[in-house]
Amino acid sequence: MTDPATHPSGEGAEKDHGVLYLGIDLGTSRTCVSASNGVRASVPSVVGYPKDVVSRKLLKKDVLFGEEAIEKRLSLHFFRPLQHGVLKASEADGDDVEGNQRAARDLIMEIVRRARPRKDELIYGVIGVPAQASIRNKEAILEAARECLDSVMLCSEPFAVAYGQEMLDDVLVIDIGAGTTDLCRMHGTMPEDSDQVTIRYGGDYVDDQLARLIEETCPGAQFTKEMVKRIKERHSSVADEMEPAVVQLPVAGKPTTFDLTEQIRTACRSIVPPIVEGLQQLIATFDPEFQDRLKNRVLLAGGGSLIKGLDTAIEREMHDRLGGGRVVRIEEPIYGGAEGALQIAHDMPEEFWEKLK
Repeated sequence: MTDPATHPSGEGAEKDHGVLYLGIDLGTSRTCVSASNGVRASVPSVVGYPKDVVSRKLLKKDVLFGEEAIEKRLSLHFFRPLQHGVLKASEADGDDVEGNQRAARDLIMEIVRRARPRKDELIYGVIGVPAQASIRNKEAILEAARECLDSVMLCSEPFAVAYGQEMLDDVLVIDIGAGTTDLCRMHGTMPEDSDQVTIRYGGDYVDDQLARLIEETCPGAQFTKEMVKRIKERHSSVADEMEPAVVQLPVAGKPTTFDLTEQIRTACRSIVPPIVEGLQQLIATFDPEFQDRLKNRVLLAGGGSLIKGLDTAIEREMHDRLGGGRVVRIEEPIYGGAEGALQIAHDMPEEFWEKLK
C-alpha cells in the first residue's frame, strides 16, 4: 500500500518528495514516457517471447521489445497488445487474451524501466487512453499497470495534448494515432463524453489502404505489413506536389522498382474526410456564439500528424464543409501526449489518484 505521507497532496515540494511522476502515452503503434527526472523514451508497442529452446538459446532473452522484437519476430511469439489504442482484453478482439495481457503488462514495465526510476522512489503515472475507451478497457490498463506503478490516473489522450500545450479554452484537438484518431473540444473545464469523439481512422487504416492499392496496381509485388508501414513513414504526404516515392519490392524473389507516389498520397488522404466529419460534429453541437473561435483553434498531434501537408489538407476540407478553419501542428507530436500527461501528474490533487499497491 502506498504510504499516505508521500502521496501527492498539492503541497509544493513536499508533494514531490520521493515520487517519480510519469506521463505515459500507451499507443497502438508506439508507447512513450516523459518523466519528472527529465528522461523521455519511446518504444514500438510490440512484445515477443522466444518460441522454443532454440530461439531462447539464440536470443539469450526471455522477452524482447520494440525494434528488436520486430527484427527477430520469426523466432518469437509476437504480440501487439494494443488495438485501436486499447488493450485486447476479450475473446471478441480475436486474439490470445492472456498472451496480450501479459505482453501489455511487460510493455508497461519496460517503458517504466526506461524512465530510470530510483529504487527508493514511488512511481505515479498518468496514462493516456483513447477519448472514448470503455470501462472494460480502462480496467484492463489499470490491471496491466498494477505491478510497476504505485498510483495511476487515466486521462483521454487529446485532453493530455491540450493540457501540455496550456490550451484549455475554446480549442479542438486532433490526436492521430495508429489505431484511432481522437478528437476533443476544450472549453475551460474537464471534457465530458459529449466533448470527445474517437474514430478508427489512423495510421493502421492508412497502412491498410496503401497495402490494398499496392496489391491492385503492382502485380506480383510481395510485402508485409511492416514493409508497408516503413514505406508510409518514409514517404507519407498528401501534398499535390510531393517527392517521388520510388521503392523496391520483390516479385518472385527479384527486387523490382515501383513508383508508389500516387498510392501513398491517396492512402494518406483517406483519413482527412472522416477527421473533418468528427470535427464538424463537435463544432455543430457547441455554443453557436463560440463556434468560429473553436474551428480556428485546431491542434494537430500524434504520430499521424507527421504526414506532410496534412494540416493544410484538413484546413481545405474544413473550408468546404464548415466555411473555414485553422489547423496548427504541435512542435513535438510524438511526445505531446506524454508531456501533457506528465504535467497533469504534477498538477492533480490526491483524490484523483487510484492506488494500485
